[in-house]
Amino acid sequence: MQAPMRADCPKRESGDERRLAIARAARALIVERGLEGLRTRDIAARVGINIATLHYHVPSKEALVALVAHSLKEEFRDQGMRRSREGCTGLELLRMEIEDVIESLFEAPERLSIMAELIERSRRDPAIAAIIRPMTGHWRQTLADIFALGVRDGTLRADLSPQAAAHIFLGTVAGWRSSHPDRSEVDAVFSELERAFSAPAAKRD
Repeated sequence: MQAPMRADCPKRESGDERRLAIARAARALIVERGLEGLRTRDIAARVGINIATLHYHVPSKEALVALVAHSLKEEFRDQGMRRSREGCTGLELLRMEIEDVIESLFEAPERLSIMAELIERSRRDPAIAAIIRPMTGHWRQTLADIFALGVRDGTLRADLSPQAAAHIFLGTVAGWRSSHPDRSEVDAVFSELERAFSAPAAKRD
């Protein structure tokens, strides 16, 4: 017969909980020191585990980066699912994307700063590039699809190039990833972008 668990016995973490703790610790260290200053012993110390346990969950640098990237991907996915996109026009979807970026910039700035670190490192590290490029590529295609919808439904300019507009949007956001922009500056830039992309009738709405 199994002995009952003592009330003061600490709850044992699941593998998913442990990996989440590792991802959070790694993200905090990336924000503080950059990717170059990330050390496995420091991650283990923050989580309260030994190096062997850390390596069990993330056996390589690529596995650690993939874990951090996955945690970011999940947060961006959850952010996007808070509001229904069903039946929205291209312009309405574009405004939602703008609102999500503003939220990340001012309520969770570490998301974009960590992405900036990973993207910069991916330029010289093929293993990291293989992890990060699908994420950035997915967002670029999502934006291009939004712009294409707006062209079709008439809320965005009829002569707009969806892929070019997506690159412009992402390039704008990239300029803020490692900086600390003022909210009024961000609002002004996005207002200009919306006016540039919108169809004449939509601008008057």
